[in-house]
Amino acid sequence: MQVDTGSENSTIAHRYFLLNKPYGMLSQFKGHPGASMLCDLGIDFPEGTHPIGRLDGISEGLLILTTNKKVTRLLYLGDTVHPRTYLVRVYREVSPETVEKLRTGVTIRIRGNVDYLTTPCEVDLVHEPGYLFPAGYAIKENLPHSWLRMTLTEGKFRQIRKMLNAVRHPVQRLIRTSIEGLKLGDLPPGQVQEVEEEEFFAKLNIRY
Repeated sequence: MQVDTGSENSTIAHRYFLLNKPYGMLSQFKGHPGASMLCDLGIDFPEGTHPIGRLDGISEGLLILTTNKKVTRLLYLGDTVHPRTYLVRVYREVSPETVEKLRTGVTIRIRGNVDYLTTPCEVDLVHEPGYLFPAGYAIKENLPHSWLRMTLTEGKFRQIRKMLNAVRHPVQRLIRTSIEGLKLGDLPPGQVQEVEEEEFFAKLNIRY
């Protein structure tokens, strides 16, 4: 399928990838010499491939990459919200009361040094998901902890970490498992799955 690039007489076939971003890797191809970046995956991406949205270096999971520059605007700057789901391991056991507080909204500090009440979101306690800890994690696994599944429709800078700090349950591990209908599934860390354009936009619930 062809995607209009905006020029009058030309179209280009774009490509779309899902990556399970590993722990300790930046969501970019260049700009930080000495840091682990997407270029270190050893994957021959086509020219112009770039990430859509970001996960910070110590977060893991689903990252979209594409050659289509329109996707960021369509996904994040339109009127339709697109839920993103995360598995989060936090320090100490989380009470049902705290889960409800997270669901209804907590106050965090955002850019500009402004207090912000988060939009209501989906939060549930879940059993141990069975993800192995990658090398580099300094966690004592026998200490009390909880796993949460959180689905947000907004994405302030480090929002989940700030929300959980606000309720005194700092994040130990953060894994994005889905964006709308695109799912991480059993894709191994550092591996990529290519998605056909029609399926990509259908699963993101985006019209293009």
